Amino acid sequence: MLNFDMTIDGRPATADDTFDVINPSTLKPAGRAPNAGAAELNAAVAAAKRAFATWSQKSDAELQAACEEVAAKIGENAAELAEVITAEQGKPLNGLGSRWETGGAGAWASYTAGLSLPMKVLQDNNEGRVELHRKPLGVVGSITPWNFPLLIAVWHILPALRTGNTVVIKPSPLTPLSTLRLIQIMNEVLPAGVVNVVTGDDREDNLGALMSAHSDIRKIVFTGSCATGQKVMRSAAETMKRLTLELGGNDAGIVLPDADPKQIAEGLFWGGFINNGQTCAAMKRLYVHESIYDAVCDALVEFTRGVPVGDGLDEKSVLGPVQNRMQFDKLSRLVADAKERGEVLLGGEPGEGLFFPPTLIAGLKNGDPLVDEEQFGPALPIIKYSDIEDAIAQANDSPNGLGGSVWSSDVEAARDVAKRLECGSVWINKHGMIQPNAPFGGVKSSGFGVEFGEEGLAEYTDIQVLFS
Repeated sequence: MLNFDMTIDGRPATADDTFDVINPSTLKPAGRAPNAGAAELNAAVAAAKRAFATWSQKSDAELQAACEEVAAKIGENAAELAEVITAEQGKPLNGLGSRWETGGAGAWASYTAGLSLPMKVLQDNNEGRVELHRKPLGVVGSITPWNFPLLIAVWHILPALRTGNTVVIKPSPLTPLSTLRLIQIMNEVLPAGVVNVVTGDDREDNLGALMSAHSDIRKIVFTGSCATGQKVMRSAAETMKRLTLELGGNDAGIVLPDADPKQIAEGLFWGGFINNGQTCAAMKRLYVHESIYDAVCDALVEFTRGVPVGDGLDEKSVLGPVQNRMQFDKLSRLVADAKERGEVLLGGEPGEGLFFPPTLIAGLKNGDPLVDEEQFGPALPIIKYSDIEDAIAQANDSPNGLGGSVWSSDVEAARDVAKRLECGSVWINKHGMIQPNAPFGGVKSSGFGVEFGEEGLAEYTDIQVLFS
C-alpha cells in the first residue's frame, strides 16, 4: 500500500481522515491519501502566501537554478514515480505509459527552467523610456486530472515557479499518490511553502470549488472537463482570478484520398488510442475519404489487433484499463449505442473489471453520440466522406476546438485543409504530439489561455509598464 502525506509549508501534513485510491487493473486499493478540507487548504494557501514574499524577489537566474534542481530531482526519482503512476492510474509502465510520462515530466521541467521573460524596452528616445516588465501574480492554484497526473502537475507547477509564483496543487482524488510523492521530492530542494499539496475525495468539502473561490489565490490553472471548467470560471469571478483552462476536446482527424492507408495506420492508432484514448488531445473521430475508406479501416484493424492490453505492471502490456468506473460506464454506453447504428470492426465488448478492448466502429455519422460526445476511452468512430468541404464542415461541427489532424501524402494540401479547422493545434500525419516549445490551448468550449513556451510562461504574470 502506498501512503503519502500532504506537504504544507515544507512539512508532512495529515488530515483527520483518509480515502482509498483504487488500482484500476486490480480494483484493489493501491494506497490511501489524506482527506483534507477547508482547514488544510487554508493552511496551504497561507504558507504559499508567506513564501511568495521572498520567492517572488529572487532573481531570474536564481529562479532558473531552482527549477533546474527540481527537474533533476524528477529525473532522479523517475523509476519510483512511474511505479506509483501505474499503481493508481493503470497505464502500463512501458510504451507510451508511465515511464514515458515521467521521462516527459523531467524533460518538460528542464525545458521550462530555461525559459525567460526579459524586460522589453518599448521606447527609448528624447520623449522618454518605456519598459514592459513581467511580474509574478502570487499564489497559483493548480487543479489536475487523472489521465496524466504527474506530467500535467509539472505543466502547471514549473512555469508558476519559474515566474516567481508559489503554488497550491490539488490532484484528482482518483490519482493523488504520484502528486503527493512529487511534491515531497520538490520540497527536498525548494524553500518551505513554495509548493504545497492538498488532497481530498471531493464528497464533502470540494477542494476545487474552495480553491477557485479563495481570496488569496490569484490564479487557477485547471485541466479537466468543460463542465467543471465552467464551474471554475463562475466561482473565480468574484475574486477576478486569472484563469488558464485546458478543457475537453473532441478532436477530428481527416484522411485525404491520396494518403497511404498502411503507412498511416500506426500513426492513426496512436493518435486515437494514446493513454487508452484518455487524453484531451487524442483523436476522437476520424473522417476518411470514400475512395480509401475500406483500406484505412482494414489497416487500422490489422495494426490494432496486435496491441496487447493488460495489467499495467505487466511489462508486456501496451494499453491498460480504463481508469475509473464512471468513465468505463460512459464509454460502455456510447459503444453500445454505436453498435446499434454502425458496424463494429474490432472490439466493442467490455472486458473484465475496467478493461475495455480497443474498439473501431464504422458506418457512423455526425449526430451519433459516439461521434458527438467525447468518449475519453479506447473507441474510435470512423466516418466516410466524399467531399472535402463536407469533411471540414463536419470536423468543425463541434462545440469543442482543442486539436485536429490531416493525413495526406501531399503536405501542402494537408496544410491548406489544416488551416481551416477550428482548433488550437493541428498536426499533419500525426496527432496529439505536443511539445514544450509550442503553445498549446483550445478554442471555443475547449478553454482559453495557453500552456508551454514563452506564451504559456507569460500566463503566470502581470504586466507592469514603467515610464521614465
